[in-house]
Amino acid sequence: MSDDGGTPESVRPAREPRRPITVLMSQHFTATTVTALRHAVEGKVAAAGLVGDPGFDFVLAVHELVTNAVRHGGGRGHLDLRREEDVLLCEISDQGAPADNLPVRLPAVDAAGGRGLWLARQLTDGLILTRRPDGLTATITVCLEPLSGTEIWSASGATHSDGPIRPGEAPE
Repeated sequence: MSDDGGTPESVRPAREPRRPITVLMSQHFTATTVTALRHAVEGKVAAAGLVGDPGFDFVLAVHELVTNAVRHGGGRGHLDLRREEDVLLCEISDQGAPADNLPVRLPAVDAAGGRGLWLARQLTDGLILTRRPDGLTATITVCLEPLSGTEIWSASGATHSDGPIRPGEAPE
């Protein structure tokens, strides 16, 4: 302990409490609502600050998983979009029969379809597939980073307020 009657030197300051989880969207969907759902997700993602190519990529990944749920997961599903601190998460759940083989690899070039999971993985920071007794949940994530000098959030952090970064330059 210090001699001034303060706190013991070995005690660290309390960590900042975790910011709350922000639910951006929670909605059931069917084949007839896929397009409207995509537009709604696009608006929520942009409002969360994920814009430009990273935002487009995330929305496309969500769309791929939603259409997979409709095609392979019983024709309907549920989407939960939320922000947890600096991470944007989207869970798409369906009620289809659990599949034995869920390929997250690029199929042969002559194969029709089969690229949805692969695309979702390529377009996001993470893809987790969770089998449940009553179906499957696919969770995708993207990390949001503040850009220096702006209050715009981006998944890549590869641009800054003064324009594009040239090869060999470091962002300011």
